[in-house]
Amino acid sequence: MKLLYFAHLRTKIGTAEETLDPPPGVSDVAGLVDWLTGRGPRFADALGNRQALRVAVNQTYVGWQHPVQAGDEVALFPPVTGG
Repeated sequence: MKLLYFAHLRTKIGTAEETLDPPPGVSDVAGLVDWLTGRGPRFADALGNRQALRVAVNQTYVGWQHPVQAGDEVALFPPVTGG
């Protein structure tokens, strides 16, 4: 699974992207974010507030219950505003 981090998430986590294999119990976006948050303080700080987090799987905005699987591209970013 390829993970992409944008805006302040990238700064807090310390990388723009990484490729990893989540544990077998991770089957949806919520489980993925929970697992990532537990990876350490930088991840907890960046991803701990779900209200300030948006997710896209394979370049499509999705909700927390959307399934994830090996080979997916998952992008995490703060809410986007236009103007």
